[in-house]
Parts: sequence; C-alpha cells; structure tokens
Amino acid sequence: MTEVETRIARLIAAEIKAQPGQVVAAIDLLDGGATVPFVARYRKEATGGLDDTQLRDLSERLVYLRELESRRAAIAGSITEQGKMTDALALGIARALTKAELEDLYLPFKPKRRTRAMIAREAGLGPLADAILADRLADPAALAKAYVTDALEAKACLEGARDIVAEGLAENAALLGRLRSHMKQVGRLVSVGVKGKEAEGAKFSDYFAHSEPWVSAPSHRVLAMLRGQNEGFLSVDLEVDPDAPKGDSPCERACGAALMASGKGPGDAWLREAAAWAWRVKIRTSLTLELMGEVRERAEVEAINVFARNLKDLLLAAPAGGKATMGLDPGIRTGVKVAVIDATGKVLATDTVYPFQPKNDLRGAQVGIAQLIGKHGVKLIAIGNGTASRETEKLVGDLLALLPGEKPVKVIVSEAGASVYSASALAAKEFPDLDVSLRGAVSIARRLQDPLAELVKIEPKAIGVGQYQHDVDQHRLGRSLEAVVEDAVNAVGVDLNTASAPLLARVSGVGPGLAEAIVAHRDANGPFQTRRELLKVARLGPKAFEQAAGFLRILGGKEPLDASSVHPEAYDVARKIVAACGRDIRAVMGDSGVLAKVDPKAFVDARFGLPTVRDILAELEKPGRDPRPSFRTATFAEGVNDIKDLKPGMLLEGTVTNVAAFGAFVDVGVHQDGLVHVSQLSDSFVKDPHAVVKAGDVVKVRVVEVDVARKRIGLTMKRDSAEAREAVRERDKPVQKGRPGPMQAGPAGGGGAFAEALKGKFPGR
Repeated sequence: MTEVETRIARLIAAEIKAQPGQVVAAIDLLDGGATVPFVARYRKEATGGLDDTQLRDLSERLVYLRELESRRAAIAGSITEQGKMTDALALGIARALTKAELEDLYLPFKPKRRTRAMIAREAGLGPLADAILADRLADPAALAKAYVTDALEAKACLEGARDIVAEGLAENAALLGRLRSHMKQVGRLVSVGVKGKEAEGAKFSDYFAHSEPWVSAPSHRVLAMLRGQNEGFLSVDLEVDPDAPKGDSPCERACGAALMASGKGPGDAWLREAAAWAWRVKIRTSLTLELMGEVRERAEVEAINVFARNLKDLLLAAPAGGKATMGLDPGIRTGVKVAVIDATGKVLATDTVYPFQPKNDLRGAQVGIAQLIGKHGVKLIAIGNGTASRETEKLVGDLLALLPGEKPVKVIVSEAGASVYSASALAAKEFPDLDVSLRGAVSIARRLQDPLAELVKIEPKAIGVGQYQHDVDQHRLGRSLEAVVEDAVNAVGVDLNTASAPLLARVSGVGPGLAEAIVAHRDANGPFQTRRELLKVARLGPKAFEQAAGFLRILGGKEPLDASSVHPEAYDVARKIVAACGRDIRAVMGDSGVLAKVDPKAFVDARFGLPTVRDILAELEKPGRDPRPSFRTATFAEGVNDIKDLKPGMLLEGTVTNVAAFGAFVDVGVHQDGLVHVSQLSDSFVKDPHAVVKAGDVVKVRVVEVDVARKRIGLTMKRDSAEAREAVRERDKPVQKGRPGPMQAGPAGGGGAFAEALKGKFPGR
C-alpha cells in the first residue's frame, strides 16, 4: 500500500472509529468489486466487524479523499513546473486536509484571466506597490508622482498599486483561513422579503425578516431560505460584523495586520485603507460565495440523510404477507380503481366503480366491491391515501359492517410513487393489457403485501419521503438512496423463485442485466432447486455468485440451508454444527434449545472466525428470519375526515409518514399531515426525532392546535400534554362579545406555541 493510501486509511479510521487495519481490509474488498452488504455480512473477520453504516461512510469518504490526493498531486506538479515550489509551500500542500485549504495555497499560482492587478503590473506599477510596502514613512502620493505618464495620472497610479496589494491579500492562504474561520463563527444568514411580492410569496413569510447564525442554521431553514431566493421572494446574504465601523471591522483589521500596517506613517494609513477596500470589494465577496456554498452543501447532506432514513424505514415497513388483497386507488370524477391480487401478487380481477360525483353510484360501487371480496376470498383491502381516500374508506367501512362472517381488514396505504410506476416502462411490460389507472391499484395492493418488493420498482426519489428533495444535489441524492435500497433488500433477503427482476437487481452482485437473465432462466427451466444452479445462468460467474448467493433464498429446495442466510461457502461449518447436535438438519433448524448448547468456539477454523460461526448459529435458530416488524395498522377516528373536524385536545391514532430534523409528520386521516414538533415527541428531551419514531410507525397523538387557513395541524405525543389541556380549556370557554376565541386571534397563521413550533417548517414542502 502506498503512503497516500496509508494516510487515507488512517484518516477514515479516525472518522468511523475503527482501526486502520480494518479500513485497509475494507478498502481492498470494495476495490476488488465486493458490495457493502456482502462485506458487512460475510467478511466480518477481515474487517473486524465493520457494519454497513461504517462501510457506507468509508466508501463515501474514500471517494472524497482520493479526489483530494489527486488534486494535491496536480497542484504540487503545477507549482513545481512553474519553478515556484518552496519547502514551506510543499509542507503546506502536504498538510492540507480539505480541498478549500489546497485551493487557497494554489491561488497565487493558478492560471487566471487578466486581472486589474495584472494590468497594473503591465503598466509598470509593481515597483510603486513595493515601494509603499517598503517605506511606510514616505507619502504614497509623492511616490506615485514618479510613475505619472501621459496615460496615467497620480490617482490612477495609486489605484493600480492598490489593486496589486489587494490581489496579494486575496491570495494570502493564512489570511483567508483566519477570515473564513471568523466568518463561520460570527456570520449570520439574513433573509429579507422582496418588496411587492409579499402576498405571492406568503408561504415564505417566516423569512421576510429572518436572521440566524451561519454555524448552527438547521438544514430545513437553510433550504427554505434558498428556495425562497431561487423563486424570487427572498434575498439571502451572509452578514458579518454589521455594526462594526467602516474601515475598522475585525476583518478589515485582519487584512491590515497581514500587511503589518499598524504604524502611524502615511504608508501605513494608505495600506490600511487598501486592506479595508480589498476586504469589502474582493475578499468578502469570494468568501461569502464560498460559505454560502458550504452551508448549502451542509444542508443538502442533512436533507439527504433525512430522506435516506425515511426511505429505509418505509422499505423495511411491516409486510402484511401473502393474502388475497384488494387495492383501491381512490378518485372522484375518474372513479375508484379496483384491483384484486392473490397471495403471490398475481392480478385476479380489476374494475372501476363510481361512488362519487358526478355518477354518485354508491350502491353499485359497494355491490361491485362486495362481489369481488366474496369471489376471491379477499383478506386485506389497501386504500390509497390520495384524493377521496377518507370517503373511500368510509364507503368500505359501511360495506364491511353489512358483510357476514369474517371481514377483510382495511388499511390506508401510502400511494407515493404509484402514479410514477403506473406510467413506467416496467409497469407497461408487467401489465401490457392493463389500463394505466388500474396499474396503480395493483401497486397499492402489492405494497401492502410486501412494501419492499413493490417499492423497489419505483425510482427512490419518486417515493417522496424527503425534505426539500428537489433542492439538493440530485446525483448525490440518487447515490445515497440507491445505497439505502440495496441495504434494505439484502437485509431482508430475496426469494429466488418468486422475486421480480427489479427486486433481484438490488441483490448484492446482481444488477439489472443479471436479474433479467435469472428471470429468463427461471421461466425457461422452472424454479431453482439449489443456489448452485445459479451458476448455470448466462453471464453469472463465480464472482457474482459469491456476492449474491447468501442473500437469495430457496424455500422447499433440495438443500435446507438454501432457505437461510448462511453463505454456501460456509455450509461445511453449518453441517459440522448440525452433526454435533446429532440430529437431521431439518430437525435442528429452528430448535433453539439444542443450538443453545453448542459452543461456537469449537467450530472456529483458519477461514471462519467466531463472528461467522455465531451468525450461522443465529441463522440456524431462526432460518430466513425477516428483520421487519410485525404488521399492524392505524385506526382513524370515526367522523374525523377533514381538517375542519379536528379540535384541540382530540386523541387520535395515526401513521408517521415522514421524519425530519424538526419533528415528525403524522397522517391522522384528514388529507393533511399534522406535525409533532421535536419538542412534542416525548416527555423527555429529544435531540434526534429518528430516535423516537420512524416512517410507518403507528402512534397516538393529541391535537394541540389547528390552523385551517394555512392547513397546519399541531400534534403532541407527550403523555400528559399541558398544551393540549390548555387548548381544551380555551376551546370550552364561553367567548365574550367582541373578544376573539383562540383560533380567531391574530393574522392568518396563528400565534402562540403552535406558530412558533412550526416556524419555517412548511415553506414549499
């Protein structure tokens, strides 16, 4: 390993809290084509047990640091070629830890367009700048007289000298570092509403006169301000020392200090003015642009992390399982689309009913749905949560009340991305004879049976559980979300004989091409009987088999271990464990009593260490175990169908749809998610909302406040909310004549704790 790679490994090890040897081993495996899920699950001995989160961080950081090293070499080479490399400069380049530090050092040597300082030097004013710097007691105006020509008067000469001095300051790496640090510490992001656009940009009203520290501005507020600026409703700037006297701010003094202009001579005074001018005109502008870019990047990283966490929770939501399921895609004018699928997801029947305007055929719709339920033995009814969702749910609820015997369970299902899937080439290939509108109903039904298997068919960005997802770097977002999908699929495992090509494509080492080849082989030759038969698939070689085999399951095949996550390379170890138990492998699998008596250390050998043996024992105890939670649903309150039905103090059940840095959004069945602010998630202090709730959780919430005009709902999950009790008392007070009630006070948007809690949380969401 080269010195550069060793340095990279040490840096990453410190950041992910691991040993350099672990990082080196992981890098070797990833560079060799291994996937993160494979390394995390099956190469624990090599990496010392690095988990998938550490490996993802390692992989991302490795890209940045390798780019940094490449840039370091390029900069060093360029300066050396110019014949300007010094020992001090070489040391500075070698010690730089960020791309920004490297670029600061490179500034004086970087090829650039013709600048004012260059023009001044071409005019012969370089010696004048040097003379002023050298003799502080001399009057710069007197020195300038020697450079006056027909084309240059004394004032122009001094301005040229100032340009040269200013460029020197703007290329002073040490000064830039100090100024950047100061700006980060004291700078404030300031946003102001654009005059004349207040009404049009009302959703950004919280930012019409807003200011907060650059260093601590949370992601959602930064992105809200930047969106407001992009849409023309806000002006955003970085404010630094606004109350400091002109010419005597900390930054201007720092620029003067870099010129050592602290004396009382005429040259010192002139240099201090030149330094202040350099700060105001050149340096401040460039550093502001840089720091605005940095705060945007910081906000984007956090927003992407939020999206990734929510997507993971959604993908790993509890599956309802293989039961006959009806999917209902609600609509008013276009009707309610109906699809029935069997336990394997195969479409059995489709229909469209029109219970709402303009046809109002409520009875006909209920009869049609009831007939499909009876004919196909429907056990679950998945209702999309879009327009007319609650009306459709009521229709189904009234129907189920009339049905005899065991009734299907109705569930409200997120239909995010269903329309994207319906119109996709994949859906057209899967259902060539099915109308686009009906494909959505099929997708809604399938995502209740198995959310992961269905959601992998949709581009992750289209699932829509993000925070300002369209405002962030789309390439980085896409890469992060693809990693989440890969980790989720491989954490659960895939049934080799039933999985669709999109699901197989997410398996470690497979990809779209091999996934299609696997499905084609399965269609032509029938179900796989063993994992080893994968090697008969066209273009699937030993490397792909090694990466994929452990994540693919074969239920009821020739080899019992193929139904588990035990990798084929470790079957001999598993068989030794079974032999030690003295029973048939099928009898041992699932028998925790027998397996608990096994000493894992007895099966450690030169190839497989204790971590792998323990994993094998855990898998034998619960073969093919699903890490997802058990299935349960939220029950929406009867008679609460619209935001106008909500009253402070109501206790409701709902489903968490999205988790952001400032709290969690909960669907309580009124077509508008309510917000449980981070301060209302628990009776104890909560730093990270994801530590308390995740997307898909069913939770109990109490209504704190409702703002119908702005469609905002404030909720609490505190067990005994003082805010909720107070809201109920205020609601029940008799309203005195001429005195507004609690929901009448103030302008649209409300006031009090609710408005404060929601400040800045909703713009453009």
